[in-house]
Amino acid sequence: MIRTATEADAAEILRIYRPAVQDQVTSLETVLPSEDEMQRRIRTTLVQFPWLVHDDGDRLRGFAYAGPYRQRQAYRWSVEVSIYVDLSVRRQGVGRALYERLFEILTGQGYCAAVAGIVMPNEASRCMHEALGFESSGVIPAVGFKFGSWRDVGWWIRRLRPADDVEPPLPLAFPLWQQQHRLSLQHAPQARDAQG
Repeated sequence: MIRTATEADAAEILRIYRPAVQDQVTSLETVLPSEDEMQRRIRTTLVQFPWLVHDDGDRLRGFAYAGPYRQRQAYRWSVEVSIYVDLSVRRQGVGRALYERLFEILTGQGYCAAVAGIVMPNEASRCMHEALGFESSGVIPAVGFKFGSWRDVGWWIRRLRPADDVEPPLPLAFPLWQQQHRLSLQHAPQARDAQG
Protein backbone atom coordinates (compact mmCIF):
# COMPACT_ATOMS: atom_id res chain seq x y z
CA MET A 1 0.00 0.00 0.00
CA ILE A 2 1.22 3.49 -0.81
CA ARG A 3 0.16 6.05 1.76
CA THR A 4 1.13 9.39 3.23
CA ALA A 5 4.01 9.23 5.70
CA THR A 6 3.48 10.16 9.34
CA GLU A 7 5.95 11.10 12.03
CA ALA A 8 5.46 7.60 13.44
CA ASP A 9 7.26 6.29 10.33
CA ALA A 10 10.51 8.09 11.14
CA ALA A 11 12.36 5.05 12.53
CA GLU A 12 11.44 2.87 9.55
CA ILE A 13 12.35 5.63 7.11
CA LEU A 14 15.73 5.93 8.82
CA ARG A 15 16.23 2.16 8.52
CA ILE A 16 15.78 2.42 4.75
CA TYR A 17 17.82 5.60 4.46
CA ARG A 18 20.76 4.49 6.66
CA PRO A 19 22.77 2.63 3.95
CA ALA A 20 22.60 5.65 1.62
CA VAL A 21 24.23 7.78 4.31
CA GLN A 22 26.58 5.39 6.09
CA ASP A 23 27.63 2.92 3.37
CA GLN A 24 26.98 4.50 -0.04
CA VAL A 25 27.19 7.82 -1.84
CA THR A 26 23.60 7.76 -3.06
CA SER A 27 23.02 10.50 -0.48
CA LEU A 28 25.58 13.22 0.12
CA GLU A 29 24.38 13.50 3.69
CA THR A 30 27.30 12.31 5.84
CA VAL A 31 25.65 11.94 9.27
CA LEU A 32 22.45 9.95 9.72
CA PRO A 33 19.70 12.25 11.04
CA SER A 34 18.19 11.53 14.43
CA GLU A 35 14.66 10.20 14.70
CA ASP A 36 13.52 13.61 15.99
CA GLU A 37 15.09 15.30 12.98
CA MET A 38 13.42 12.88 10.56
CA GLN A 39 10.07 13.53 12.26
CA ARG A 40 10.66 17.25 11.77
CA ARG A 41 11.44 16.73 8.07
CA ILE A 42 8.27 14.72 7.52
CA ARG A 43 6.15 17.27 9.40
CA THR A 44 7.53 20.30 7.57
CA THR A 45 7.44 18.63 4.14
CA LEU A 46 3.76 17.70 4.46
CA VAL A 47 2.76 21.34 4.93
CA GLN A 48 3.20 21.81 1.18
CA PHE A 49 4.44 18.62 -0.51
CA PRO A 50 3.64 14.89 -0.51
CA TRP A 51 5.80 12.40 1.35
CA LEU A 52 4.76 8.85 0.52
CA VAL A 53 5.73 5.45 1.90
CA HIS A 54 5.29 1.95 0.51
CA ASP A 55 3.88 -0.11 3.40
CA ASP A 56 3.52 -3.88 3.01
CA GLY A 57 1.66 -4.14 6.33
CA ASP A 58 4.72 -5.36 8.18
CA ARG A 59 7.49 -2.94 7.25
CA LEU A 60 8.07 0.03 5.03
CA ARG A 61 9.73 -0.88 1.76
CA GLY A 62 10.46 2.58 0.39
CA PHE A 63 9.67 6.25 0.52
CA ALA A 64 9.51 9.17 -1.89
CA TYR A 65 8.91 12.85 -1.34
CA ALA A 66 9.06 16.24 -2.99
CA GLY A 67 10.44 19.54 -1.82
CA PRO A 68 11.13 22.98 -3.23
CA TYR A 69 13.52 23.33 -6.13
CA ARG A 70 15.51 26.37 -5.00
CA GLN A 71 13.96 29.32 -3.19
CA ARG A 72 13.43 32.08 -5.78
CA GLN A 73 9.77 32.71 -6.59
CA ALA A 74 10.09 31.90 -10.29
CA TYR A 75 10.94 28.29 -9.34
CA ARG A 76 7.71 27.73 -7.39
CA TRP A 77 6.19 25.47 -10.08
CA SER A 78 9.15 23.08 -9.91
CA VAL A 79 10.01 20.51 -7.25
CA GLU A 80 13.00 18.39 -6.35
CA VAL A 81 12.12 14.74 -5.77
CA SER A 82 13.89 11.98 -3.84
CA ILE A 83 13.28 8.28 -3.52
CA TYR A 84 14.84 5.48 -1.44
CA VAL A 85 13.92 1.80 -1.56
CA ASP A 86 14.79 -0.96 0.92
CA LEU A 87 17.76 -2.97 -0.39
CA SER A 88 15.76 -6.21 0.00
CA VAL A 89 13.10 -5.20 -2.56
CA ARG A 90 15.11 -3.41 -5.24
CA ARG A 91 13.97 -4.07 -8.82
CA GLN A 92 10.54 -5.29 -7.67
CA GLY A 93 8.50 -2.26 -8.73
CA VAL A 94 8.42 -0.46 -5.38
CA GLY A 95 10.30 2.57 -6.69
CA ARG A 96 8.20 2.83 -9.83
CA ALA A 97 4.95 2.59 -7.86
CA LEU A 98 6.06 5.29 -5.41
CA TYR A 99 7.24 7.65 -8.13
CA GLU A 100 4.16 7.19 -10.32
CA ARG A 101 1.89 8.02 -7.38
CA LEU A 102 4.09 10.97 -6.39
CA PHE A 103 3.96 12.41 -9.92
CA GLU A 104 0.20 11.94 -10.08
CA ILE A 105 -0.20 13.99 -6.90
CA LEU A 106 2.32 16.66 -7.89
CA THR A 107 0.60 17.12 -11.25
CA GLY A 108 -2.73 17.42 -9.48
CA GLN A 109 -1.29 20.06 -7.18
CA GLY A 110 -0.26 22.10 -10.21
CA TYR A 111 3.50 21.55 -10.34
CA CYS A 112 5.07 21.65 -13.79
CA ALA A 113 8.49 20.01 -13.44
CA ALA A 114 10.21 17.47 -11.19
CA VAL A 115 13.98 17.59 -10.84
CA ALA A 116 16.13 14.75 -9.46
CA GLY A 117 19.79 14.84 -8.52
CA ILE A 118 21.78 11.59 -8.77
CA VAL A 119 25.26 11.17 -7.31
CA MET A 120 27.34 9.64 -10.10
CA PRO A 121 27.88 6.92 -11.07
CA ASN A 122 24.54 5.29 -10.27
CA GLU A 123 23.39 3.29 -13.27
CA ALA A 124 20.38 1.75 -11.52
CA SER A 125 18.97 5.15 -10.49
CA ARG A 126 19.71 6.68 -13.89
CA CYS A 127 17.89 3.86 -15.68
CA MET A 128 14.87 4.05 -13.36
CA HIS A 129 14.54 7.81 -13.74
CA GLU A 130 14.86 7.67 -17.52
CA ALA A 131 12.34 4.82 -17.71
CA LEU A 132 9.92 7.12 -15.86
CA GLY A 133 10.32 9.99 -18.30
CA PHE A 134 13.23 11.96 -16.88
CA GLU A 135 15.73 13.50 -19.26
CA SER A 136 19.34 14.27 -18.43
CA SER A 137 20.07 17.96 -18.06
CA GLY A 138 23.76 17.88 -17.17
CA VAL A 139 26.35 16.96 -14.57
CA ILE A 140 28.02 19.19 -11.99
CA PRO A 141 31.50 17.74 -11.49
CA ALA A 142 33.19 17.33 -8.11
CA VAL A 143 30.46 19.18 -6.21
CA GLY A 144 30.36 17.03 -3.06
CA PHE A 145 33.09 15.34 -1.01
CA LYS A 146 32.27 12.03 0.68
CA PHE A 147 34.27 8.93 1.65
CA GLY A 148 37.56 10.51 0.61
CA SER A 149 36.59 11.51 -2.93
CA TRP A 150 34.92 14.30 -4.83
CA ARG A 151 31.52 13.29 -6.21
CA ASP A 152 29.76 14.40 -9.38
CA VAL A 153 26.01 15.01 -9.32
CA GLY A 154 23.89 14.55 -12.43
CA TRP A 155 20.55 16.31 -12.83
CA TRP A 156 17.46 14.91 -14.51
CA ILE A 157 14.14 16.62 -15.21
CA ARG A 158 10.65 15.31 -15.92
CA ARG A 159 7.96 17.64 -17.24
CA LEU A 160 4.67 17.23 -15.37
CA ARG A 161 2.86 19.76 -17.56
CA PRO A 162 3.73 21.36 -20.90
CA ALA A 163 6.13 24.30 -20.73
CA ASP A 164 4.21 27.07 -22.50
CA ASP A 165 4.31 30.84 -22.03
CA VAL A 166 1.19 31.09 -19.86
CA GLU A 167 1.79 31.54 -16.14
CA PRO A 168 -0.07 28.72 -14.38
CA PRO A 169 -1.99 29.07 -11.11
CA LEU A 170 0.06 28.65 -7.96
CA PRO A 171 0.36 25.01 -6.85
CA LEU A 172 -1.97 23.82 -4.12
CA ALA A 173 -0.58 22.82 -0.75
CA PHE A 174 -0.70 19.06 -0.31
CA PRO A 175 -3.34 19.08 2.49
CA LEU A 176 -5.60 21.35 0.42
CA TRP A 177 -5.19 19.12 -2.62
CA GLN A 178 -6.16 16.13 -0.47
CA GLN A 179 -9.29 17.93 0.75
CA GLN A 180 -10.33 19.01 -2.73
CA HIS A 181 -9.98 15.49 -4.05
CA ARG A 182 -11.53 13.93 -0.97
CA LEU A 183 -8.45 11.78 -0.82
CA SER A 184 -7.96 9.89 2.41
CA LEU A 185 -4.58 8.19 2.29
CA GLN A 186 -4.44 5.78 5.19
CA HIS A 187 -1.96 6.25 8.01
CA ALA A 188 0.11 3.73 9.89
CA PRO A 189 -0.97 2.77 13.39
CA GLN A 190 0.84 4.68 16.11
CA ALA A 191 2.07 1.33 17.38
CA ARG A 192 4.82 1.52 14.77
CA ASP A 193 6.65 3.85 17.17
CA ALA A 194 7.04 1.01 19.64
CA GLN A 195 8.10 -1.48 16.94
CA GLY A 196 10.94 0.76 15.72
